[in-house]
Amino acid sequence: MRRYGGLAQVEAESSALRRYPYEQSDEPYRGLILHDEAWHWAMLRIHGEGYPQEHPELVEPPAEYRELD
Repeated sequence: MRRYGGLAQVEAESSALRRYPYEQSDEPYRGLILHDEAWHWAMLRIHGEGYPQEHPELVEPPAEYRELD
C-alpha cells in the first residue's frame, strides 16, 4: 500500500490490518479465512472497486510481491 498507493508506513499498516487481519504463521488453516489474498484487498483500498478495469496490470501481484511470501 505504500508503494502502489503512496500511503505512509503507519497508515498503510493500520489500513492493511483493518482490511485483512494478520494471521500468525503457525495459525492452523492460515490463509483460508478469506478467499481473496491481501494484494486484492490492498488494490481495492487504493484504487476502488473498478481497479481491475482501470488498472488491469494490477489484477495479479508482481513477482516481487510473490517473492515476499
